[in-house]
Amino acid sequence: MSKVKQTCWLIGLTLLLGCQPEVQTPQAEVQSEVQSPVIPYQAITWRLATSWPKNLAGLGMAPERFAQLVEQMSNGRLSIEVYGAGELMPALSVFDGVSKGTVQMGHSAAYYWKGKAPAAQFFSSIPFGLNAQQMNAWLHYGGGMALWEEVYQPFGVLPLAGGNTGMQMGGWFNRVIHSAEDIKGLKMRLPGIGGEVLKRLGGIPVDELAGRELYGALQTGAIDAAEWVGPYNDLPLGLNQVAKYYYYPGWHEPGSTMEFLINKHAFAALTPDLQAIVKVAARAVNQDMLDDYTQGHIAAMDTLITEHNVQVTPFPSEVIAALKQARDEVLTEEAAKDPLFNKVLQAYLANEAAVKRYFHYTEDALN
Repeated sequence: MSKVKQTCWLIGLTLLLGCQPEVQTPQAEVQSEVQSPVIPYQAITWRLATSWPKNLAGLGMAPERFAQLVEQMSNGRLSIEVYGAGELMPALSVFDGVSKGTVQMGHSAAYYWKGKAPAAQFFSSIPFGLNAQQMNAWLHYGGGMALWEEVYQPFGVLPLAGGNTGMQMGGWFNRVIHSAEDIKGLKMRLPGIGGEVLKRLGGIPVDELAGRELYGALQTGAIDAAEWVGPYNDLPLGLNQVAKYYYYPGWHEPGSTMEFLINKHAFAALTPDLQAIVKVAARAVNQDMLDDYTQGHIAAMDTLITEHNVQVTPFPSEVIAALKQARDEVLTEEAAKDPLFNKVLQAYLANEAAVKRYFHYTEDALN
């Protein structure tokens, strides 16, 4: 080959190679060559004490589901060990346990702490007050959560809504209630402001009994009546075996919000993403419990009526009217004793009035 032809051939080969598409390096190879930095973390374990028997339907399962969600969403970075009532501390010592840092979290009901913070009762349920839907709206979009945090601030506790049982039943009675006179001398397990209302009508409220103690108390006659939650919990507790009459409606708890209690120092020590996970998991469980209770109550009530022949009896209208009047009197008197109670009461009543105005045109109009 002549030098001229050889030169032309080399030039042509160079041009041909230059026109070839760029060879792409497979993405997998690039990724294998550039290693992402591994960020080490130390897994955190919290303890959560509840006021309920371990794995009790509804109440007891809510903290279990919360712990599962937190562990899944955090990919194991935050684990929460759940303890039932009595395993780490008595059922009604949960608030103190969280406040002191003995445990990082608790699951309970705010009206149990009326002796420490009377205004706490508004964040569980108020007689003749808001139902579950209305409570959730007030707490999350009506300013209720800010007030709740203010009430618990002196104790170093951060509250989160932790479920709702829906409207409860009026309770199990071994005495027929014909009129408000029949309330006099009645010993009934009834916590919170409901208990104070009962007292105003001459009843004797007993609020220190836990759910697992009600069967024995009714059986022995230590109490004449008891309310716990509703059919979903009352049936497995066997309350129908030791009381004759099942009264409705649950005037004392029309929408009972449960609570997650968090030690503020423990919460502050979490990274922002873990704090968000805790709050989102609590919000999910708050709705999940209500869904669980709604279906659970429906099925359990059918069982109580059809299989156990339970007498489901309405309170006479005279009794409901007397209880409602007593409720208003109790709230007014309690507000005069405690400025913070009064502050929360005014906010609650304003929201309650607005709710009633709106529901007059919606849900109530169907009745």
